[in-house]
Amino acid sequence: MRTALLAFGLCGLVGACDLISGSGYTLYRNSIVTDGARIHVASFDAKDGEAYNRENCDVAAVLFNGQEGVRTKFWCEKGRYRP
Repeated sequence: MRTALLAFGLCGLVGACDLISGSGYTLYRNSIVTDGARIHVASFDAKDGEAYNRENCDVAAVLFNGQEGVRTKFWCEKGRYRP
C-alpha cells in the first residue's frame, strides 16, 4: 500500500506516471527550419490500452504526413510528452 501511494505521489513530481501506466503515445513533428526539432502535436492516453493509443497516434501521423504540401514530418513515440 505504501509503495503504491509513493509511486502515485512521485507521478506528479517527477513524471513517473509512465512507469505506472505506460500505455500512452505522443505525436510529434519536426520543423521546416530545424529537422531535429521535436514539437508536441497531440497525446494519446485513453484508458483503452496501449494498442488503441498506438493505433490512433499512427493513424494521425499518416494523415498529417499525407497532406498535400506538408513539408514537416510527423511521428509517434511511446510515452508522455518529453521536450
